[in-house]
Amino acid sequence: MGNQRAMRRFARWHIWLGWLIGLPILMWTVTGLVMTIRPIDEVRGEHLRKDVAEMALPPDTEISVALPFASTRPVRSVTTQVERGETVTRITYMDGTSERFLADGRKMSPLSDVEARLIVAEAIEGGDSVTGTRRFNADDVPFDFRRPVPVWQVALDDGTHVYVGTETGRIEAVRTQWWRIFDFVWGLHIMDLKEREDTSHPVLILFAILSSIGALLGCVLLFRRRKTRVVAR
Repeated sequence: MGNQRAMRRFARWHIWLGWLIGLPILMWTVTGLVMTIRPIDEVRGEHLRKDVAEMALPPDTEISVALPFASTRPVRSVTTQVERGETVTRITYMDGTSERFLADGRKMSPLSDVEARLIVAEAIEGGDSVTGTRRFNADDVPFDFRRPVPVWQVALDDGTHVYVGTETGRIEAVRTQWWRIFDFVWGLHIMDLKEREDTSHPVLILFAILSSIGALLGCVLLFRRRKTRVVAR
């Protein structure tokens, strides 16, 4: 008798929790389904990147780049490679910024609109179908980029946004239309539509706990005994 009373109490709790957590569980399921429709490499636009052959430095290359004083701008790395026929040395600083220099030590200007278009056309499938370009400062980047890096946004006719660093001269990100859908449903999935980064906030944790309790009660109720009805003939 006591066991049946406990089961009835569990059933009531399960029903009330179901009303409370039903919508979040449905949302988690649907958003999870959407995020699995496309492979993650396709979401990230990796399938649009061309295999651009790297060029070796000429054997007689002389590089003359003076590093800044460590007390003013600590350096993280220095790399030299051939980019579009020119030998370029890139200095990346500890604060994440970078500068480019020619082999003779001359500092290169920030990337221009034309250069950004050429980089995208060379490295991205369909990169020659540009509908527009726009420059963004590090403190005012678009929401689908969300990194404090000055960039050119090169918009393609299929809705893809390719971001090219004005200082780095590199493609920093490829944002397809599907990436933006994925990003939105990811925000719903973790219940953080503002930043879409926080996977450990009180609201999400609370609903996860309540959903776990509801699922546990449902498992317990699987063992609930039901009286067999006798049908009179």
